[in-house]
Amino acid sequence: MTNLKTGYLLRSRPPSEKFVDICFKNLVLIMASMVAIVLISILLVVFWGSLDSMGRYGLNFLITSNWNPVEDQYGAFTAIYGTLVTSLLALLIAVPLGVGTAIFITENIIPEKARNVIGLMVELLAAIPSVVLGLWAIFILEPIIRPFLQFLHNDFGWIPLFSTEPLGPGIAPAILILVVMILPIITAISRDSLNQVPMKLRQAAYGVGTTRWGAIFNVILPAAISGIAGGVMLALGRAMGETMAVTMIIGNSNVFSWSLLAPGNTISAMLANQFGEADVGQLSSLMYAAFVLMILTLLVNIVAQWFVKKMSLRY
Repeated sequence: MTNLKTGYLLRSRPPSEKFVDICFKNLVLIMASMVAIVLISILLVVFWGSLDSMGRYGLNFLITSNWNPVEDQYGAFTAIYGTLVTSLLALLIAVPLGVGTAIFITENIIPEKARNVIGLMVELLAAIPSVVLGLWAIFILEPIIRPFLQFLHNDFGWIPLFSTEPLGPGIAPAILILVVMILPIITAISRDSLNQVPMKLRQAAYGVGTTRWGAIFNVILPAAISGIAGGVMLALGRAMGETMAVTMIIGNSNVFSWSLLAPGNTISAMLANQFGEADVGQLSSLMYAAFVLMILTLLVNIVAQWFVKKMSLRY
């Protein structure tokens, strides 16, 4: 049988091949649906467990910081503030470092041996367990940065962000450990995105007389921006949900303070610390906080999808 439009000879497929195709299609559909089913079931379980706390506190749960299991009073503003501040500030530090590292690895700015060593170190950094990074933050990172934090407090203590005496674990060390944890994600995805830029595009930029850095900033980065933006948003989601390392270094205090030098809390850290010994009322409030975290993560992913699509259409 010949296709009249293309002129190609069409082979008649036996029923066995069609049956295999149908089975494979249905299998893929089932496996893809399982992801949505698991996500929706988790969301429903957390929502159902938080109904009691939602009924008692409503939206006041989001704007009050009184977390007192003894008096059965709960408010998650301290944990929400800590989650957002640590994640966003860590992202602000990690994005230039990660994208810059990816540029140095992919654009032949440094010798090949050095590029291979840096790429290997980034991959090894991603493989370190979070509990090990937490121990490193307690015994190495925090003592090293404490003099600098003390300088910030002494010279800029009039600013609310530095108004607290740095005495140990706090929000600032938690931000830095999150930088270490999300840096490999941003670097790896940015490197892959930059490697996907066609060589002809680079050669065309050099052909019209631009410099190396002109080609990087005006041609290569815009061409890879959608992939880089996706990696950044993925790293933000990881930072918002990180538990163990942040729990070990943030101080786990439910007393609200604007200061980055004071002990704080995040939703994930609060869940890890209190879930095992919570009573009924406290458990419902923890579920409410977990539901808020899931909504925040969902919003981050929606914004990421929108931003990546917009950047793809633009460039």
